Amino acid sequence: MNQFGTTVVVVGVGARTAVGMTASATAAAVRAGVAVFEKHPFVVDTAGNRMIVATATYLGSDVAGADRMACLVEPAAAEAVSGFAAAPVGKPPIPVYFGLPPVRPGREKEMPAVMVTRVREALAPVCRVTRVELIETGHAGGAMAVQAAWEAIRAGVVEFALAGGADSYLEPETLEWLEANDQVHSAGEENNAYGFIPGEAAGFVMLASAAAAERYKLPASLELLTAATTRETKLIKTDAVCTGEGLTALFRALAGVPQVLKADHLYCDMNGEPYRADEFGFATIRAGSLLRDASAFTAPADCWGDVGAASGPLFLVLAEAATRKGYAPGSVLAAFTSSESGERCGLVTRRRVAQGVR
Repeated sequence: MNQFGTTVVVVGVGARTAVGMTASATAAAVRAGVAVFEKHPFVVDTAGNRMIVATATYLGSDVAGADRMACLVEPAAAEAVSGFAAAPVGKPPIPVYFGLPPVRPGREKEMPAVMVTRVREALAPVCRVTRVELIETGHAGGAMAVQAAWEAIRAGVVEFALAGGADSYLEPETLEWLEANDQVHSAGEENNAYGFIPGEAAGFVMLASAAAAERYKLPASLELLTAATTRETKLIKTDAVCTGEGLTALFRALAGVPQVLKADHLYCDMNGEPYRADEFGFATIRAGSLLRDASAFTAPADCWGDVGAASGPLFLVLAEAATRKGYAPGSVLAAFTSSESGERCGLVTRRRVAQGVR
């Protein structure tokens, strides 16, 4: 244990996105800049054109609603815990923290309950799920789930915790709602170059104390140094002018941890909307101490579309692959996510230091 609490490491990742059916395939596609955008099978915009979306084409168009989300969640969660299948100590007890979209048009009322049931079923072969906690705040939800898992392990409450997030904007009602709010890229009677491509995905990360990872013989190349959540009060879809106060506070909170070096690269959920770009610009001017280079960032929405609550865990999937395979631009990688309801959640990781350090 170090002076800030138990060392927390990433021992498993899982993903299902438009650009990959596994974590490794997704990371490789994003690194290569592969984008999978196509016309929705049947939803058209107000100009009569089929909407452009980033869809998991391996799921049939007849799979919809909560069942479609579950078909993304189950294999991603199972992939993240697959290392336990050959573990010498047996099935570990784990809590699950899970980010989901907020209540909105197109989100079924029973979706949270379905997710809890399907996650438990997916994990049953290799883990004993003690509880499932949902965080229904959209974009920041998955990162907030990671933060909750990190805090539980760091405090010594548990040895393992699974954190994830899932989202899908592809329900017809959801797409119509996005267009009505002028958020869909190239939709409507006038071309909207500043909207986003609606996507769908699930991402999970398995976190563990360094001691537990060693006992279960689970490799860990990435350490989660810190996580924080702040709030923005000047929200998108309002008349208020956002100058990045919430994101500035987040950057300062992350940079203020003595362990943290300047981040060599940043993953973020900017998606083409001016609000998000402006917010980031203001925050980097005010609180650039977190970033070694404010232009060194990856916004994977240009590959897998906007994936809402799945964003944070998927950013850790990318960071883990880049660190483990040696193509990360440095040892310290950061990520942030921004919910429309004001939550701003960020994470900072570091290449795993000597195994004897706790």
